[in-house]
Amino acid sequence: MLTRAPSRFPQPLLFLLILAAYPDARAQQPGGPSPPPPAVTVVTLKAETVTLTRELPGRTNPYLVAEVRPQVSGIIQRQLFTEGKMVRAGQPLYQLDDETYQADVNSAKASLARAQAKLEAARLTAKRASELVKANAVSQQENEDATAALRQAEADVKVSQAAVDSAGVVLKRARIAAPIDGRIGKSSVTQGALVTANQTAPLATIQQLDPIYIDLTQSSSEILQIRKEVAAGNLASTANLPVTILLEDGSEYAQRGRLAFSEVTVDPSTGTTAIRVIVPNPKDVLLPGMYVRAVVSTGQRKDALLAPQSGITRDPKGNASALVVNAEDKVEARPVKVSRTVGDQWLVEEGLKAEDRVIVEGVMKVKPGMPVKATEAGAPPAVPVTPPAPDSAQK
Repeated sequence: MLTRAPSRFPQPLLFLLILAAYPDARAQQPGGPSPPPPAVTVVTLKAETVTLTRELPGRTNPYLVAEVRPQVSGIIQRQLFTEGKMVRAGQPLYQLDDETYQADVNSAKASLARAQAKLEAARLTAKRASELVKANAVSQQENEDATAALRQAEADVKVSQAAVDSAGVVLKRARIAAPIDGRIGKSSVTQGALVTANQTAPLATIQQLDPIYIDLTQSSSEILQIRKEVAAGNLASTANLPVTILLEDGSEYAQRGRLAFSEVTVDPSTGTTAIRVIVPNPKDVLLPGMYVRAVVSTGQRKDALLAPQSGITRDPKGNASALVVNAEDKVEARPVKVSRTVGDQWLVEEGLKAEDRVIVEGVMKVKPGMPVKATEAGAPPAVPVTPPAPDSAQK
């Protein structure tokens, strides 16, 4: 017959050792203390004024473009500019062979001098005739003929003067000047080349880059929606707010732009309309043809609510919802409607109100109706309380 060996520990001490080895055993005892509510992190929503923006793609275009073409024909004698440099309006760019045009000016001046001499003779003749007719020394017809000759001589002088002016204009055009301020590109001709008046191929192109245009495209449906919201009073117009420019590498351009105009027609092939932004470009950072993005303000919403993206979840059907800690510190599920993102937050349209506490951390360990211990995001952590050390003398 087997007998149980006597235990080396008294029964009360054995029970204490079991509790020490299995701390959850006490909690599992009927009538034991309940576990503390789970801790969650919340964000309290605040009503604020939010400027809504839209990032649109675009291309840079010069503010002014002038293609330099000759207005007279001739051989290029000299190129008077440096390619790629800044030029000023009126600055000479090319000098054509102008000997023929100079000869035309000299000929016109000679004709003018001859006409002026004839005018002087006609003036003297008319003066004498007017005196002699008083004494009946010449007939009235001769006096009238002398006066008519004077008027014709005066007209001949004006015609000759116009010929001198015209020849001077042609001579001046033999020296081709810049029509605008800007940066000039490469020359398409060299010294000795023959150019003709009003030819189709430009000699060079001048572009004014400060300021510079950025042409954007925006969906017509989006523009229509914005106009409806402005008309309904949900949005305030922000047409005068500056426009932020993002470069190809993602960096932000130092200068701010402003809206110049919006096109009144829609491209039927793309369903978009054009928006033009004008931007200062003092250091020529923006060059024509560059791809950029512009952050354009579409409107300003007053008393708007922004909820963190981590506090908004969606079901398989795409319906959005949020878990909110109510006044009794219990979890409450709320169906919500959000429209767009603003930074790392959602713009809330329906389902939430100001002062609601939305759970952003600990969502997976709670469910509706469960009591929780809420801590505001960004609040300093609570200082842990160290329990008193057990009495070492207790047996």
